Amino acid sequence: MKILYICHRFPYPPQRGGKIRPFNMIRHFGRSHEVTVCSLVRSDAEESEGAGIGAYCAHYEMARVHNSVQTLRMWARLPTPAPSSFGFFYSDKLAGRIRKVVARDRFDLVFVHCSSVARYVEQVRDVPKILDFGDMDSQKWREYAKSRHFPLSVGYRFEAWKLLREETRLARRFDFCTATTRAEWETLESLESGTPTDWFPNGVDSEYFAPSDAPYDPDRMVFVGRMDYFPNQQCMLEFCANVMPRLRALLPAVKLTIVGANPSPAIRRLGALPGVTVTGSVPDVRPFLHDAALMIAPLHIARGTQNKILEGMAAGVPVIASRVAAGGVDASVPDCLLTANTPGEYVEAIVRLLGDPIERMRLSRAGRARMLSHHAWPQSMRRLDAIVERCLAQDRSARALAPA
Repeated sequence: MKILYICHRFPYPPQRGGKIRPFNMIRHFGRSHEVTVCSLVRSDAEESEGAGIGAYCAHYEMARVHNSVQTLRMWARLPTPAPSSFGFFYSDKLAGRIRKVVARDRFDLVFVHCSSVARYVEQVRDVPKILDFGDMDSQKWREYAKSRHFPLSVGYRFEAWKLLREETRLARRFDFCTATTRAEWETLESLESGTPTDWFPNGVDSEYFAPSDAPYDPDRMVFVGRMDYFPNQQCMLEFCANVMPRLRALLPAVKLTIVGANPSPAIRRLGALPGVTVTGSVPDVRPFLHDAALMIAPLHIARGTQNKILEGMAAGVPVIASRVAAGGVDASVPDCLLTANTPGEYVEAIVRLLGDPIERMRLSRAGRARMLSHHAWPQSMRRLDAIVERCLAQDRSARALAPA
């Protein structure tokens, strides 16, 4: 089978959330099918590194864009009904290359990851098309609006409204739509687009993120996530302001390591606080996971699956997460991870876990076991295969019933 795969971020190397899911799909499809990958690159480094996807697919097309130009595309859409955020992922060059590829090759399936690049193929006919929304972006922008003050809050609500309209319209242009979690799928279903829908979870590489036999620091916590991403910045600024002082009053030796690329100046300044370390970009997060007694994920905005939680649990590091962040992981509370919402709840959970090595070991083992059973890529890809077969069978039935 020949598959055209389009995604919003070039999926290699798979080192961030927006690349991990598409890369694993491409790798899986590429074992049995001829896959052509089309996406954007934004730097010389990304273009050079992205060539590695060639080991997992038959062909790939890159279109180089510049962030300054893409940002202008966003601004130009602000007063229009079109989602501004979609402008960041649109390129005339990529659109032209996709048109040529579609005209040249006879594809059996078009697969799009992320609604922001769905418009590239929305006009394609006579080929079954699947749109993997992943997360429902309209709901994420709605959450952003709650965290911003006027007038920004109005802008975010307007973008959420535009995205919801566009998500509904796009869903009707595809033959099948999917999401990352059951909660995201329920939102997708609520669009009532008339298009069949389903969901399949993100996985984690449990061999790469394996527990370590090396001793850990019994006083250290870790947070992992890109630090140019607003929800990560927001939760770390609030945690360091409202939780760390109370923790250190009870446990003076407690430490927090914030691991993630591109920390903003405000995040870098957190490194001056007692017990707080800000690493910036690191070549490998595993040593920081293995050195920690526990991981925190105190996000206020968390749509879809939090890969950082999956990786921590797979590495045998107990996780204390906000309830909204834990909702994207198929794991029960408190059997496999702990949750908290208020500063007092975080302090209580952290103090209790740091002081109880037996409970820490129980959570470490239970968390990893849950990742192996419910968030392994092979199981997720089997669900994906079933979805693809349903879409193809639906297309065959439609063709059989169509008038000659």
